[in-house]
Amino acid sequence: MARRRKRKSRRRQEGRKILEHVPQYNLESGEDKPVTAARKYIQSEKIVPPALLLVKRNEHTTDRYFWAEKGLFGAQYVEENHFLFPSLRIISSPAEKTPVGAAH
Repeated sequence: MARRRKRKSRRRQEGRKILEHVPQYNLESGEDKPVTAARKYIQSEKIVPPALLLVKRNEHTTDRYFWAEKGLFGAQYVEENHFLFPSLRIISSPAEKTPVGAAH
């Protein structure tokens, strides 16, 4: 039986494109849980939002977190709900306001 391809959410794809323009930090969780490692890293490095943290849990798994003014969020949630974050609205607005093929 043929498998159907999973439909990709346009809203999530748009959010993923927006997150590509945010600074990324790679770290390993070590002995801590991934979210604890991310919080410690943010505090020690004094990272200002918005930022994306990629926390390597083990050789197969990497957890993605988004550091915003409101706190730390899972990156997948932010991709789906990017319009709720004011810092991402600033990044996405120039592309939305410029019509394609417009000449001045």
